[in-house]
Amino acid sequence: QVQLVESGGGLVQAGDSLRLSCAVSGRTFSSYAMGWFRQAPGKEREFVAAISWNGIVTSADSVKGRFAISRDHAKNTLYLQMNSLKPEDTAIYYCTAGTDFRTVLGGTADYWGQGTQVTVSS
Repeated sequence: QVQLVESGGGLVQAGDSLRLSCAVSGRTFSSYAMGWFRQAPGKEREFVAAISWNGIVTSADSVKGRFAISRDHAKNTLYLQMNSLKPEDTAIYYCTAGTDFRTVLGGTADYWGQGTQVTVSS
């Protein structure tokens, strides 16, 4: 069983930065693809970024150049560095994990965290 726990959310002003973390339990972290999704009030959940077990990364056009996904295998932790935050980035951010990178990209992976709230004021 894999458990994911997000942290690092908060209330910030436009232009500020935040780093989200996702701590992963279990000994198979290094073999999982990981990703971040977000869901704003009244909107569907949307893909933010993903990273394969061997470090291949991809991200949504809306966050390219501002957000960076990374992982630390020694700490079993996934990160999302968010810079130049905008009010439209306000959402609950979820991390997800799965053995198949395609399921992570598609939002259908097996494991999800409980989410962390990010609020960006203008």
